[in-house]
Amino acid sequence: MKLVLASKNEKKLAEMNDILSHLGIEVCSEAEAGVDLEVEETGTTFEENSLLKARAVMEASGLPAIADDSGLCVDCLNGAPGVYSARYGGGELSDEERYRLLLNNMRGQMTRAAKFVSVITCCFPNGDVLSARGECPGTIAYAPMGEGGFGYDPVFFVPELKKTFAQLAPDEKNAISHRGKALEAFKEKLEEYLNGM
Repeated sequence: MKLVLASKNEKKLAEMNDILSHLGIEVCSEAEAGVDLEVEETGTTFEENSLLKARAVMEASGLPAIADDSGLCVDCLNGAPGVYSARYGGGELSDEERYRLLLNNMRGQMTRAAKFVSVITCCFPNGDVLSARGECPGTIAYAPMGEGGFGYDPVFFVPELKKTFAQLAPDEKNAISHRGKALEAFKEKLEEYLNGM
C-alpha cells in the first residue's frame, strides 16, 4: 500500500518510512504523488491540523494520505508554542532562531517541564479516517546540546537518558519520541484496519 505524506519535510518522510515499511507500506512525498499544496493550519489542536492536512492531500492525490501535526508544549508558557511550534516567533525564523527565542522567553524560569506531542492522521479515499496520538515528556535545557534532529531537538532534554533529542541516535529517538509513539499506535490501528478489509 502507498500513502502520501502531507508534508515537504524530508526527515519526517524518512522517519515514517522507517517505521511503516515493516507493514509493507511505502510512504511517498507529495511531489512523487504530483501534489504541491500549502495547507493552511487553521485548527486549534494537533488533531484538527493533522486531519486538515491529510484530507487536503488525499483529495488532491486520490491516494490515502498521512499527516503528522506535532509540537512542543511548555508548562511555564501555558502550553506554548503548541500548535504554533513551527511558526513560533514568525514563519521566517530558522529552527535555531526559534529555539533561542523559546530559551529567551523562559529566562529565569525554574520550572522547565515540557512535552512533545504528535498526532498522526490518515485519510482514505473511501472516507475512512485513522488517528493516533503520542507524547514524550521531558524538560527544556538551559542551552542547546547536540547536532542531530531538527526543530527544538537541541533544547528538549530527556532526564532518564540525560541527553537532548539532538544527542540521540535516530533509533534511540524513534524508540521514545512522540512521533515514534504515535506511529507505533498508528501502525497497530492500520494493521487492524488492513486485516479487516
